[in-house]
Amino acid sequence: MTEAAVVETARVRSLLAWFPSLPRQVELQPLGNHGGFSGARLWRLQSEERAWCLRAWPPSGIDLSSLARIHAWMRAARSSGCPFVPQLLTTASQETCVSFQGRAWEISEWLPGEADFHRDPTAARIRAAVTALARLHASWAAARQQAPSCPAVARRWTACHDWLRLLQAGWKPRFTEPFDPASTWAERAWRVVPPLMAQLPDALRPWLRYPVAVQPCLCDIWHAHVLFIGDTVTGIVDYGSMKTDHVAVDLARMLGSLAGENRGLWTVGLETYRSLRRLSAEEEELVNVLDRSGTVIGAANWLRWLYHEQRFYPNRQQVAARLASLVERLECWLEQMR
Repeated sequence: MTEAAVVETARVRSLLAWFPSLPRQVELQPLGNHGGFSGARLWRLQSEERAWCLRAWPPSGIDLSSLARIHAWMRAARSSGCPFVPQLLTTASQETCVSFQGRAWEISEWLPGEADFHRDPTAARIRAAVTALARLHASWAAARQQAPSCPAVARRWTACHDWLRLLQAGWKPRFTEPFDPASTWAERAWRVVPPLMAQLPDALRPWLRYPVAVQPCLCDIWHAHVLFIGDTVTGIVDYGSMKTDHVAVDLARMLGSLAGENRGLWTVGLETYRSLRRLSAEEEELVNVLDRSGTVIGAANWLRWLYHEQRFYPNRQQVAARLASLVERLECWLEQMR
């Protein structure tokens, strides 16, 4: 272990003392970003009997008050009978998050299972995933209120026009790294994003003034966040993007990531949700609009982050994989239009 790693480990161990229910003797295993892109850092804490996840949110990311609100939603879901929501440890003063070295920190239980839906994409597993999502939504339904429009639509509208203005200013990505594994997918994204993005204003406009009910939603529930053992969902993890929105945003994100272009799985997913919670025909249409617009904007965001803002991502293979999952869907849609 390097000297820097030794110092960091000592600092992290000093933080653990703030959580009295954590055993004194735990193995500390650094996981880096654990395959994510948020800038969070994670450690696995292992005792003889149990494991926990220590997360340090990025310095410029979520603040303590926002994280505390998210934790309150998580605890409400857990107490309402959702065992797949990780339990949070508390400090001696009963706080679930602390500020340390310029970051917000939390410790939650390490849930069993793997994010392996794509290895076995069955109807039974999509039912299990959507059932878990519906149970989460039901646990937060008491906070429902009317809104003049869907917040996710407004976010997509802004992102779409930001992209269009960037192109109108003459920006084009420059693919200058021949050995970058992400560049092939980025070049393919550049071929399909502009024509599909041009269609989004017309697709989103009718929803800008369409009143909807909003409530706490995950807003970033995708393949890596849904853990399975067999056909059972054992964990839904990473709640950092939670905000008040329409439930369609979660259905779009989950089904788009798990089912992709498998319309049979989409049908099973929507039928499952409808059997548990009301979902009107208009809301189902909103799910489709949010899936399509979110996928296009997701690919555009990667082009902007990589080639305009020039953000650094150490694991370019992971970037390539994320881009590939988006681009393959976009190419399919563009082919259907021809």
